[in-house]
Amino acid sequence: MTFSPAAPRVTLLAGGVGGARLAHGLALALPDGGAEHLTAVVNVGDDTERHGLLVSPDLDTVMYTLAGANDEERGWGLQGETYATLEQLARLGEDTWFTLGDKDLATHVVRTAALRDGEPLSAVTTRLAAALGVRARLLPVTDDRLRTLVDTPSGRVAFQEYFVRRRHADAVLGLAFDGAATSRPAPGVLDAVAGADVLVVAPSNPFLSVEPVLAVPGVRDAVRASSARRVAVSPIVGGQAIKGPAAQILETLGHEVSALGVARLYAGLVDVMVVDDADAALADPIREIGLDVVVTDTIMGDPAGRERLARAVLAAVGHPVP
Repeated sequence: MTFSPAAPRVTLLAGGVGGARLAHGLALALPDGGAEHLTAVVNVGDDTERHGLLVSPDLDTVMYTLAGANDEERGWGLQGETYATLEQLARLGEDTWFTLGDKDLATHVVRTAALRDGEPLSAVTTRLAAALGVRARLLPVTDDRLRTLVDTPSGRVAFQEYFVRRRHADAVLGLAFDGAATSRPAPGVLDAVAGADVLVVAPSNPFLSVEPVLAVPGVRDAVRASSARRVAVSPIVGGQAIKGPAAQILETLGHEVSALGVARLYAGLVDVMVVDDADAALADPIREIGLDVVVTDTIMGDPAGRERLARAVLAAVGHPVP
């Protein structure tokens, strides 16, 4: 792969819709082939087994978004989905609370067959992304089994049980990352962190999307040691999460529900925080904890908004793009 000197090498730590949208924005913003200079290291703590298939929701959301094939209204899944298979599964007595569309199922069938044949998750992800025309490099943080578990008032549950089946209505009392301690970074992950000119933490949920990435041994240390300019985008705007339960989790785990609360979580890992115009008053308090601050419009409602934010993120760390 050839890199133009005009384009920085960008590594994005990502998960969920916020990570997917910023990945798309960076792919649009980067010059000279753009997306080929981008590596997305993606959370796999959300992965689950449904109907005998391995489903990787965060990987697929990033992949489908970069391919321009995601369902923009829902933020996940594929455009123009049908659900004949799901309906037939229900008729046959299967529990179908986890919605899988017909086209989406094809991804999981190919992935699961490859894994059963001994192909690692990172390799099959590369193959799937290429088949969909994705030019960015897409890496699961690990090829090993890692699952996020959520402690709630009624006990510990698997992530998708909490997030989808129970619609993230439970108070989150704690989190565990089963398998993280014995996992290894997937091939290319540590090199992508160490070799980046710019390292970006997406406006993903800090606990459910970013922390499982950092929990893989070696990743957090690599981020701390990276010579890249490191920047995080706050997923909290005006005291509210743009999408998902980040605000509720900040509160139940005892953190301030604000961009400042997020900045405190990332202190020591990043150099710059990007916060929304609505949080301009928090810029000085964030600077007091040792981070530079950029205040801009962080809402990514459409591709133009994603590219605008990506350009602001790159400019914030000294890599403006034309």
